[in-house]
Amino acid sequence: MPSHPYPIREIARQAGLSEATVDRVLNNRGGVRESTAREVRQAITDLHRQRDQIRLGGRSFLIDIVMQAPDRFSSAVQGALEAELPALHPAVVRSRFHFRETGPVSELVATLDRLAGKRQSQGVILKAPDLPEVTAAVARLTGAGIPVVTLVTDLPASSRLAYVGIDNRAAGATAAYLIGQWLGDRPGNVLTSLSSGFFRGEEEREMGFRSAMRTLRPHRTLVEITEGQGLDATQRELVLDALKRDPGIRAVYSIGGGNIATLEAFAALARECAVFIAHDLDHDNTRLLHQRRLSAVLHHDLRQDMRRACQTIMQAHGALPAGTAPSLPSAIQVVTPYNMPPEAPSTTPDG
Repeated sequence: MPSHPYPIREIARQAGLSEATVDRVLNNRGGVRESTAREVRQAITDLHRQRDQIRLGGRSFLIDIVMQAPDRFSSAVQGALEAELPALHPAVVRSRFHFRETGPVSELVATLDRLAGKRQSQGVILKAPDLPEVTAAVARLTGAGIPVVTLVTDLPASSRLAYVGIDNRAAGATAAYLIGQWLGDRPGNVLTSLSSGFFRGEEEREMGFRSAMRTLRPHRTLVEITEGQGLDATQRELVLDALKRDPGIRAVYSIGGGNIATLEAFAALARECAVFIAHDLDHDNTRLLHQRRLSAVLHHDLRQDMRRACQTIMQAHGALPAGTAPSLPSAIQVVTPYNMPPEAPSTTPDG
């Protein structure tokens, strides 16, 4: 029987049993049916939940979401968080959004330092490149008592409290498996596309992809492009250049987005893209998947991630007990045109 702080009388009242029966169950004295023991365990669970609700009642949390990402991902994050806020009741969570598509790291650091200096924020959800300046800014935040949770891409050397998102290496390996299966023994090189080499999550996807391809298809050539920032204009030029330099490219693993521009580059040169694996069901990828221009999208539930991030911050402030926010990575779903989630545009990230 799990430990608990509740008097026998309170448990008995919750379970609708006599105090003597509850006492026998708690002290393993026997003579009690298993169904009765389950009722006692459930009563303790219910009391835990009620205690947590009381603890949260009237609590208000101000959480800042700081992100460097394309607008399509930022919009998905904002929508996912706002959809989850009612589920955090009775706590009241207020959010502030600090979004940028690109720019010098000094501007991102300045945003984080303003939050650390004001001491008004009660938590930061952060998607940022893994750079020493950002790691130092996270240390200043946590030093000011502001917990930081990284989203989608991690800062493992920082003092962040937790990471929420998928296992990026496993996602890369999944992409390698799919391309290996669908391209089969046909000739063709694979283009891997990152928005930036400084995002740890993208780097780990690429590492997982390369490792699995070496095992599954060791003779397949991989061609990498990076620093497109997931922005269409930059991405199109990078892909055009790669296709002109390598006439053997016939498949794409898009790690960092910009997929409309990538397909435009293939079309501009009248080149076939036989297999195209992308990440995240943002608005662009949802449309492309419906049009059968993507082979599959690796998807995960961003609403679940945002809920976990908020719960982790609330837990850091003692408003929720330890273990409330699960620590396992989000599940990776392989989405095709035939199994698309109905709410996909508002529940998944790009990045």
